[in-house]
Amino acid sequence: MTDDAGGRVFFSSVGRTLEREDEIHLASVGVDIGSSTSHLVFSRLTLERLDSRYVVASREIVYESDVLLTPYTDARTIDATALGRFVDRQYALAGISPDAIDTGALILTGVAAARRNARAIGELFAAQAGRFVAVSAGDALETTLAAHGSGALARSIRDCVRVMNVDIGGGTTKIAVCENGAIVEMTVLDVGARLIAFDAHGRIDRVEDAGHRFATELGVSLESGGSLDQRTVTRIAARMAYRLFEAISEPAPSAATAALLRLPALANSKPPDVITFSGGVSEYLYGRADASFGDLGPALAAAILELVGAWGPRIERSEQGLRATVVGASQYTVQVSGSTIFVEPHDALPVRNVPVVVPDLPLDADTLDPTRIADAVRNALAPLELDTNARAVALGYRFAGAATYARLDAFCRGVTAGLAAALERDSPLILIGDGDLGGLVGLHLRNDVKLANPVVSIDGIALAPFDYVDIGALLAASGAVPVVVKSLVFPGG
Repeated sequence: MTDDAGGRVFFSSVGRTLEREDEIHLASVGVDIGSSTSHLVFSRLTLERLDSRYVVASREIVYESDVLLTPYTDARTIDATALGRFVDRQYALAGISPDAIDTGALILTGVAAARRNARAIGELFAAQAGRFVAVSAGDALETTLAAHGSGALARSIRDCVRVMNVDIGGGTTKIAVCENGAIVEMTVLDVGARLIAFDAHGRIDRVEDAGHRFATELGVSLESGGSLDQRTVTRIAARMAYRLFEAISEPAPSAATAALLRLPALANSKPPDVITFSGGVSEYLYGRADASFGDLGPALAAAILELVGAWGPRIERSEQGLRATVVGASQYTVQVSGSTIFVEPHDALPVRNVPVVVPDLPLDADTLDPTRIADAVRNALAPLELDTNARAVALGYRFAGAATYARLDAFCRGVTAGLAAALERDSPLILIGDGDLGGLVGLHLRNDVKLANPVVSIDGIALAPFDYVDIGALLAASGAVPVVVKSLVFPGG
């Protein structure tokens, strides 16, 4: 650290005064590539510092893109070229350059994440859709984003009610039960409007595995190029709605319903006070759409409304329907580290898709043992086989006790010893604390431990084992860095 003539404190890594970092403004993009539709939302976020963390204080949506029916080159492959043209056009229509984007998230949702080229599409758009755009997929994360974007979490605080949000997409339905601003239960099941899709002539174009399952239950044969009469479409939609209703209302779903679950079943110990809907099918449930897009959407919405309407909880309109997940993505995933960080050299950032380990570090004693710390780091790495992998790893930690020179020195030397295999390959050392010691730890590593590797030491970020992180480049306006914590799950990838 250095002092200027006015006595203000700077961290040499960023050269910014702490007084200027109380409020940060970011341009954010959320990109949702789903099995049914794809679209973007551009937002302006204001983050305010709360103790050592930044929290999103406000969000202004500045542009909502057109909605594209997700293009495919065949039944199992998303058309990346067509998607790229669509995204480029939406940036042009919004009048926003990709270079102007600070943070955001690209979400491959539902069964789209299982497509054979899903990972390649994610990496492509992470590189091209903006300076710092995260790529995320996974049932739990998607459910969480929909709960945020739909307004269910905010409603549970504002109205002091138990809210169940049901996000019905093309391939999956995500269910989140919210109380006091927190998700207390969630599950996901294979129910969606495009489990069976039709072409412009009404012929069967694509059938997901779960679509075949529902048809088999009813003794219906589904063949590519075949057709279904309206009565059969209604029967299949009604069976889907019944399975969904069982999942949201029964404490012990039947074996047929349990087979559709992608996460553990809800306890359903008590019904919600309010139920809201989001996702593409919600547009029909709330009467905001009536056109058919060659799928089961209208029939599925009618069947769900009939069952839920007679259940008891009152149905209320969500803040977002089709765009709930992408609006949630533009806000929920972003955290910012900025008041006490160390990054050297500055071009060590950005980094993307860095796996996280959170070892159980022995940091409670007055005198810390570097050998025990190193062993704890190696033990955390071993199950993931990251110590023999060429890629970098981020180490999450919670520093306990006083930050004396001796304790910091033992911590830093123990961590570097535990990560020696990666550091020998010139990988950067990436440390992420949940307190406010990032700057001190980084300075100690560089000046006292004499570590030659690039050092990224940030803090104020909450992490869990098996997370992945993207850390953006230093923001010129504040010297802070945007951080997206995510789960990358590509089934079969």
